[in-house]
Amino acid sequence: MAQRNTWQRDRVREALGDAAGFVSAQDLHATLRQGGSGIGLATVYRTLATLAASGEADQLQSPEGEAIYRACSSTGHHHHLICRSCGRAVEIEAREVEAWAQRTAAAHGFTQAEHVVDIFGLCETCTAAQAAPAPVTATAAAGPQGAAATAAAPAEIRD
Repeated sequence: MAQRNTWQRDRVREALGDAAGFVSAQDLHATLRQGGSGIGLATVYRTLATLAASGEADQLQSPEGEAIYRACSSTGHHHHLICRSCGRAVEIEAREVEAWAQRTAAAHGFTQAEHVVDIFGLCETCTAAQAAPAPVTATAAAGPQGAAATAAAPAEIRD
């Protein structure tokens, strides 16, 4: 059954296209609400599911198990590299994965095998940001007087 195009669906499609990388339904809903939209969360979930089923959006599961979506720029089966920090996604070819999946399925007597492979890591920008030295604070740059002045302050707790 064909879905009719509604202003809500168009707005969700547009917001998904504007999102940088993959986004959850709840995050997309929050963005829509901040923009003054009265679209309900259930409508966002339904629309994203419809867009994913039609191939207009990529859907995958985050490392935390949440469904996340992105406007799809390719047609057909493909894979992604996804940054765990900023959400940046890169579509990749994975011929070796395709061949391995078919060989593995055939070796076990399976036919019509399908698979999902997405690789999560840190993009080059986020890796560089994590490797950068911590900025020098004004207190630390003040020299011995600054250090003495802060000696009585409680220590900062870091992860």
